[in-house]
Amino acid sequence: MLSFVRTSLASVLATLAVAGPGHVMAEPAWPQKPINFVVPYAAGGAVDVVGRTLAQKLAEGLGKPVVVDNKPGFSGNIGAQQVAKAPADGYTLLMAALTSYSINATLLGGGNGYNLTGDFTPVAVVGNLPIVLLVNKDLGVGNVQDLVKLAASRPGQIAFGSSGNGSIEHVAAEMFKRQAKVDLLHVPYKGAAPAIADLLGGQIQVMFATTPTAIGSLRSGKVKALAVATPGRVAALPSVPTAAEAGLRDFEVPSTYGVLVRAGTTKPIVTRLNAELQKTLQTADVKARFHAQGIDVVVTTPEEADSRVREEVAKWAKVIQETRIASQ
Repeated sequence: MLSFVRTSLASVLATLAVAGPGHVMAEPAWPQKPINFVVPYAAGGAVDVVGRTLAQKLAEGLGKPVVVDNKPGFSGNIGAQQVAKAPADGYTLLMAALTSYSINATLLGGGNGYNLTGDFTPVAVVGNLPIVLLVNKDLGVGNVQDLVKLAASRPGQIAFGSSGNGSIEHVAAEMFKRQAKVDLLHVPYKGAAPAIADLLGGQIQVMFATTPTAIGSLRSGKVKALAVATPGRVAALPSVPTAAEAGLRDFEVPSTYGVLVRAGTTKPIVTRLNAELQKTLQTADVKARFHAQGIDVVVTTPEEADSRVREEVAKWAKVIQETRIASQ
């Protein structure tokens, strides 16, 4: 009996040795359950539009539900904090407004509750969104120069909205104020959607908005686009002049979006997610949807995305230092 036990044990050990440690320690296939896709702004804004488009396609490619979880507040930092504290298992993704987060890295420092380049692994950059200068039509201005003249005559009385302190909309407006030498009142919101609602309602008079937000609001007939902060005109808004055409020098403010996961997520998961995103971004229907919203599709590797994040942080740190923009 003892001899039989020894023989059986030896057989088992031999089998394990042949199978190798990879088989003994093999991880279960990913994904095994639904994936939480954190969108750190309110539903209906540009980040939400992009996030929901990607979530739908990711679910089809991965074979598991990808659930959009809107977590607005603190200029998108509430959602980022949640992902920074999540397990590094690939089941929590962040639809990141990379430009805004890069700005916050300087404006808020450690006050944003996470380290952009230390707490996350970039999966992919997915798009660039032009910024559009919008005004409520009741303000009675027809172009940028009219707005500058009116604001100069009413210092601190004309309000502009943003998706929060330190957001790209906020910084674009501060850059405008500095160049135009005017004083506008900042009203921060928990996302672009509630800000644009108040622009339509006349509670605020001015807003810099990404193209998806701008295009939707222009359909109402209650707002007017004065300029796009891009080198050339935007195909989705062909009649809107560039900032340079409208009289603003060197005023180019793109907003870059990407997908991040918690740092420490294994490379096979990051690679799989990147492959699905690349496939998604190259489908005809996604390209058409993005194009209709004025979004430029970007396809990157994780390594390219990581480089882009670091470039954004360095770029906006310089802009903030030069313009002396404050978080409040």
